Amino acid sequence: MIEKRTAQRHRVFKGGTITFENNGIACTVRNMSAGGAAIDLDAPVTLPQSFTLSIRCDHFVRNCRTVWRSDKRVGLAFVQ
Repeated sequence: MIEKRTAQRHRVFKGGTITFENNGIACTVRNMSAGGAAIDLDAPVTLPQSFTLSIRCDHFVRNCRTVWRSDKRVGLAFVQ
């Protein structure tokens, strides 16, 4: 598999929340880099084109878009 990431990812295990259209969905952030993250969801969910990822304990909030999906894991890219 060819590595396409431009920034090194770091393993994490933190609770997060995806928010869009006044909905909040709990997730687990599994890894992060400067450009994105991989999250696990409890159940498959249809996500909009853009949404917000928040990690409350780190006061972290980023706008995101989905890059890839695999069952309940979702790869995110942070957008400016």
